[in-house]
Amino acid sequence: MGHKAGFVSIIGKPNVGKSTLMNKLLGVSLSIVTPKAQTTRHRIKGIFNTEDVQIVFSDTPGILDPHYLLHEKMMESVKSSLEDADVVLFITDLTEAYMDEDFRAKIAAIKTPLIIVLNKIDISTQNEINKLVHAWKKHVNPHAIIPVSAKENFNVKLIEEALINLLPEAPPYFPKEDLSDSSQRFFISEFIREKIFLHYQEEIPYSTEVGIETFKDEGTLVRIGAVIFVERESQKAILIGHKGESLKRIGTEARKDIETFLGKKVFLEIFVKVEKDWRKNENKLRRFGYSS
Repeated sequence: MGHKAGFVSIIGKPNVGKSTLMNKLLGVSLSIVTPKAQTTRHRIKGIFNTEDVQIVFSDTPGILDPHYLLHEKMMESVKSSLEDADVVLFITDLTEAYMDEDFRAKIAAIKTPLIIVLNKIDISTQNEINKLVHAWKKHVNPHAIIPVSAKENFNVKLIEEALINLLPEAPPYFPKEDLSDSSQRFFISEFIREKIFLHYQEEIPYSTEVGIETFKDEGTLVRIGAVIFVERESQKAILIGHKGESLKRIGTEARKDIETFLGKKVFLEIFVKVEKDWRKNENKLRRFGYSS
């Protein structure tokens, strides 16, 4: 048998553990993970390599009904991921809300080989799992249904084995040493955005975008200048906090992750700017990397 390679699209509604699962499959934390829905905004490619296999995973935004232009751009990235996929991993859990008829019909309409992953079985009963497996087989009839716990790393290896069986024989699409096709700047901005999602409530996480304005590698030290964009002055004040304490905490925690990621000491400077209604503006979204 020759070398196998292909693209795998990871899809699902928000908060089903897609990013956690991709990180477990890769063996490295590439996608940021927070308890809040809609943490993932871009299609993030993670590349799994062995001597004979390359799997290019796409962690996509959670499927939702768009409320403004940013959401529409996020759903376009899900669509593009499905278009070039050799296999689709649909991640769900044991919440009955995920079994509504319209949504189930969309999943059943996917022509690409489909594997349904039932996540979070560590907080479910065997009876609940059996009922859901039966329901998905009846309504969708996928190639495989695999119950897992991404958090506990249970049965994740079974997904890898099922994917390899479905992949076509092909040479690798990316150099074997690559973990992703995204830039260092992208991942640095994601580390900062993760801290915002972890420490702020209400609209603040969803109204923010992070840009890396400067990146200077001085050998033993990397100097980074980042900007957090918000939509309103009131959000800027909340983000900065009393005497800048809140922003300082974000910077300190993000810097530690960035140093681990780069393997170097980092000097991180973060500013906050107001970019009014950026989530609804085509030009601003394009500037932030949300292309059509």
